[in-house]
Amino acid sequence: MKQNLILCGFMGCGKSTIGRRLAALSGRELVDMDAFIQQEQTMTISEIFSRFGESAFRKMETDAARALSQREGLVIACGGGTVLNPENVELLKKSGVILLLDVPLPALQERLKNDTQRPLLQRPDRREFIETLHAQRMPLYRQAADYVVPAGAPGNVVAKTILKMLGEEETS
Repeated sequence: MKQNLILCGFMGCGKSTIGRRLAALSGRELVDMDAFIQQEQTMTISEIFSRFGESAFRKMETDAARALSQREGLVIACGGGTVLNPENVELLKKSGVILLLDVPLPALQERLKNDTQRPLLQRPDRREFIETLHAQRMPLYRQAADYVVPAGAPGNVVAKTILKMLGEEETS
């Protein structure tokens, strides 16, 4: 049985990119939670937010965490808000370990400055909003995480670091 590797962290920290590399190196299947929800709902995250609101999306996130925690051998790239809900943390920890991808705020600001995909960032005070949200969320990410992984390096390097931390061999 291969435990799930659950990637969490602030938007722009590399969950999807590192997740792809980690899945390839560890022989696991990558499931991007936002993509999973989009597929289940047959609409984009932006459409879900605009049609049903954030609270409905958060419920869908918990349903996704419940479904994915029933499986094994996955790399799960969580949405930025997934582990803010203690129920999601509890569900996900049943099948694996939660890894916080920790990227310094200035690097995140740079990565997110031209983002047009994330509904929460489509606002004029983006930099201040990111800073405030980062300050609110980081303590919760740290609380949820079994491991904190410095994630400023290229994705392949971070993925290899994670496998070393967990004492796993690369399969590819």
